[in-house]
Amino acid sequence: MLLIVQAKTSITTFPSSAEIVPEPFGVVLIISPWNYPFLLSLDPVVGAIAAGNALVLKPSEVAPASSSLLAKLVGEYMDLSSIRVVEGAVAETSALLDQKWDKICYTGNSRVARIVMAAAAKHLTPVLLELGGKSPVVFDSGINLKVACRRMIMGKWGCNNGQACISPDHIITTKDYAPKLLESLKNELENFYGKNPLESKDLSRIVNSNHFARLSKLLDDDKVSGKIVHGGERDKNKLRIAPTLLLDVPRDSLIMSEEIFGPLLPILTVDKIEDSFDIINSGTKPLAAYLFTNNKKLKQQFVETVSAGGLVINDTAVHLAVHSLPFGGVQESGMGAYHGKFSFDVFSHKKAVLSRGFIGDVPVRYPPYTKGKLRLLKVLISGSLLGIIRALLGWSKA
Repeated sequence: MLLIVQAKTSITTFPSSAEIVPEPFGVVLIISPWNYPFLLSLDPVVGAIAAGNALVLKPSEVAPASSSLLAKLVGEYMDLSSIRVVEGAVAETSALLDQKWDKICYTGNSRVARIVMAAAAKHLTPVLLELGGKSPVVFDSGINLKVACRRMIMGKWGCNNGQACISPDHIITTKDYAPKLLESLKNELENFYGKNPLESKDLSRIVNSNHFARLSKLLDDDKVSGKIVHGGERDKNKLRIAPTLLLDVPRDSLIMSEEIFGPLLPILTVDKIEDSFDIINSGTKPLAAYLFTNNKKLKQQFVETVSAGGLVINDTAVHLAVHSLPFGGVQESGMGAYHGKFSFDVFSHKKAVLSRGFIGDVPVRYPPYTKGKLRLLKVLISGSLLGIIRALLGWSKA
């Protein structure tokens, strides 16, 4: 059954009826990431199928076991006339992007997104890009600091040890509040992951040696030397990096120039908390931005001035679970949104349908155009009912 939406019509088409009829785009390509290989593969798949599309799913080669299992399960339990899984790496992805698709959904980083978008442009294919960015967390004073830190820690290290697109990337707080915040973060990190977090069973590994080397490079940057105030321990053989806090890192350092996507968390300090919004808006628009505060005025200012894919007040990352909210980025952090009904919408073309009968055919729309007809056409376009009545009276006298 089609989810047809009735629409209002205007006086210019009276009498008439209008409706919006969703229809599938056709054949969709979904390129999913490695960090949540099942959720971020099947979530858009469900939306695309619900909208009536056929699709090809390309799981990430960085998570080969998950990719193989997805291919196996889809082959066993789903209709292969409407969905196929293509495994592989760069060569296979490039071959897929050379084909003509009716829509492409890509979840990943902005560098690859540019390649996807360039390939889509050859065929004028619309894209849904779910990217990431440097998602900030602003800590105001006068809050329940223990609860705030626990929620922030779960959004950062509880989500794949920072390997998530909505993971907090850095903290911004005032110089006066930073010591208190830092002490609370250290206490809660020890409560969650123990004195030796490298041995914790509740902390994810880094996905592979390439990402381990990338994160190590961020830590070994000369500009952040001496800025580590907690953690920093690494085990290359086990691909483990402990939750790491860095205080007052330079804004032009390597760790502040790219999305961290790992367990490292810089803390920036400002003179007054409102300055944090200027810092956020001076960079690229993130996928998410977070604020901990009890100040209603500050919350309003945050919502009105900070541009991001989504905002959360007094928590982190949990908006992902609210399917009545659209989930997506803006500019550098992506385009388009999905989840819940929004998944159906983003994979559907909204076809406009206007229906009229043969009665009420007003000759004013046809030549020859007298002055009276032109006056009536002008008020019809303006939509003024009183003007239409006056024009009709004037036109009939003419």
